[in-house]
Amino acid sequence: MIDGDATPRHVRGRVKWFDPAKGYGFVIPDDGGGDVLLHANVLRNFGQSTVADGAGIELAVQETPRGVQAVEVLAIDPPEPDPDGILAGELADGAVPDIASLPLEPARVKWFDKGKGFGFANLFGRDGDVFIHMEILRRSGFSDLAPGEAVVLRVAEGRRGRMAVQVLSWESAMKREHRP
Repeated sequence: MIDGDATPRHVRGRVKWFDPAKGYGFVIPDDGGGDVLLHANVLRNFGQSTVADGAGIELAVQETPRGVQAVEVLAIDPPEPDPDGILAGELADGAVPDIASLPLEPARVKWFDKGKGFGFANLFGRDGDVFIHMEILRRSGFSDLAPGEAVVLRVAEGRRGRMAVQVLSWESAMKREHRP
């Protein structure tokens, strides 16, 4: 139970681990102290059902009788910057684009198999599938995707067709687009 009178404080840290099957995980705060509990419902309110281990995360947290718990996810950063390794080998011309300059394209996950390390999504209003590689997903701050999940992709032409070079949650992409 969270004390309703307590004012949440902001914490930055790294995801220690998150298990969607268990419905929770833990964050290691950058400023030290004990781990912060991150419940799946709090993550879902941000628009994601998973988060990659090692991802940077900014939270609003509150002290509870059971320890510090996240009450809101404010931002998620990928675990590490893309060193272009996977992209350079997979893109049609081998040149890695400026990812931030690519348009945000709304999509729905067709299927994703974490064990196989890839899946596909359909862009709204366009024919064909977009390939999503596990490494791109992880570097975008996700650990898995569910069929039917709404996401936003930045897409480039790969050697075998269109491929995602960045995946964003629907909600976080909409927040980015509406920033002043």
